[in-house]
Amino acid sequence: MNKLIVITGGTKGIGKALIEKFAKEGFDIVTCSRHVKDLELCKKEITSRYSVNFYYKQANLANKEEVLLFADYVASLEQPVDILVNNTGIFVPGQVHTEDDGVLENMIQTNLYSAYHLTRALIPAMKTRKNGYIFNMCSTASITPYINGGSYCITKFALLGMTKVLREEMKDFGIKVTAVIPGATLTASWEGTDLPPERFMKPEDVAAAVWVAFSLSPQAVLEEMIIRPQLGDL
Repeated sequence: MNKLIVITGGTKGIGKALIEKFAKEGFDIVTCSRHVKDLELCKKEITSRYSVNFYYKQANLANKEEVLLFADYVASLEQPVDILVNNTGIFVPGQVHTEDDGVLENMIQTNLYSAYHLTRALIPAMKTRKNGYIFNMCSTASITPYINGGSYCITKFALLGMTKVLREEMKDFGIKVTAVIPGATLTASWEGTDLPPERFMKPEDVAAAVWVAFSLSPQAVLEEMIIRPQLGDL
């Protein structure tokens, strides 16, 4: 039986690069997205190249009920989850004192609560097996206050805090927890930018770093991975 990785928000950007990397390494895939056509296309692309199982469910992870339905779907596969990557996230530029009402609530539901509720749903089985790995996709906005980051920074700071606490809680259960902290990566969030592509990291760079972290011996864990463009953040 192949190992299983759950990657939320897997049809674009870093999520899709992670699917590509881990499918290439022989992992079965479970992912979700709000758009079923994107999921169908992603499955077609991956299964045409790799001999792995690709499972998906349409879900809006800003909604707690849909997060839990997705967790139920994962459990219904009756296959142990070796890796969970909480990757789902959105970015809305703005400043705390001027951004629209509701921006914080929307981003915190998507960027933080989705990871919180999905982790809580899937981690009991990992604890029972005393095995598993959780990667939370944070951001340099988790450690740097960006003036146009507003509520995005708030949610990403909180996600890093959750990751740090979870790391401590899971030590005795043999479960590794890593905060992935990428800088500017050429994903849909940067659509329309005038900056050249070579100024950004590639999503594949982040996926490769996650694979390296996973590949370490059981005695070692990369607690935090800060990855930036060679010329620095934007």
